Amino acid sequence: MPLFLQGFTIGLAYVAPIGLQNLFVINTALTQKKSRVYLTALIVTFFDVTLALACFFGIGAVMSAFTWLQMIVLCVGSLIVMWIGIGLLRAKDKMDTSTKVDVPILKVISTSCVVTWFNPQALIDGTMLLGAFRTTLPKEHVVEFILGVNLSSFVWFFGISTILSLFSAKFNDKILRIINIVCGAVIVFYGVKLFINFVQMIL
Repeated sequence: MPLFLQGFTIGLAYVAPIGLQNLFVINTALTQKKSRVYLTALIVTFFDVTLALACFFGIGAVMSAFTWLQMIVLCVGSLIVMWIGIGLLRAKDKMDTSTKVDVPILKVISTSCVVTWFNPQALIDGTMLLGAFRTTLPKEHVVEFILGVNLSSFVWFFGISTILSLFSAKFNDKILRIINIVCGAVIVFYGVKLFINFVQMIL
């Protein structure tokens, strides 16, 4: 169970920082009826989960097969993960209500796919974070960990959709700042942990 919770925590810290996916979900929740809100959350979650699985089992599995590649990815990945976390701690994001959300459902699907799978930053972040963690896990705990990561996507996107539908007037820039600070701190912590694993491998 601890690795499931660890995966869930990392997943939340990875998905919660305000980016294009979150802005789309947020703006939908603030302006659309509940059926569209939850359908959008489901579509975004699907693409998030498939990317996480690809980064974890695909790239992560390749890294596990080669010790030299593990060491490179753990070293570079830990530094990138810490940099992502520090960036979140320093970010001063603001609510962006200009994103158009009243669009056909096929447009929602294509936009979610592009923002996730054709977003270089998402691919790099997912590869370095999840791929690097894959190399540090015992084989018997791999599924437990990734289930936690994937559950976090469902909890986050459906949770934020529900909360915003109910309390849209109270959601502001200060809330976004708090979310980014918490997520940044968690990601920095796990980046340090990955770097310690790298140091242990070379000693």
